[in-house]
Amino acid sequence: MLKSCSYCGGIHKRGYQCPSKPKRVKQPTYIDKFRWSRRWRTKAIQINERDKYLCQICIRKLFNTVQQYNFTDLEVHHIIPIVEDWDKRLEDENLICLCAYHHKMAERGEIDKQLLLGIAKEQERKNAI
Repeated sequence: MLKSCSYCGGIHKRGYQCPSKPKRVKQPTYIDKFRWSRRWRTKAIQINERDKYLCQICIRKLFNTVQQYNFTDLEVHHIIPIVEDWDKRLEDENLICLCAYHHKMAERGEIDKQLLLGIAKEQERKNAI
């Protein structure tokens, strides 16, 4: 079956990749490159281990917690975003383990940064003992 091409104006077989079609190439940013790095993956594992693979908001029953011991869909959150302060990207007191639900809330600013920083510092103190 043939169809008209919106890129070159010609007629091609269905499924044919027209060479006139522009290639979409997303250039990775410095943040993308950082998130793919071994240093970040290692640090994320350390933070998950420090926080016992539990969402630190759920464990404290804050912000509409449904399941207190939530260990599913965990993500490591930068309390102070990388774009605001690059130097704090690997600091333990700037990182916290959150479930996807609370991570989205934290990204939108619905969870206070000072509360998250306090929890992260508390976790660091517990870990140091």
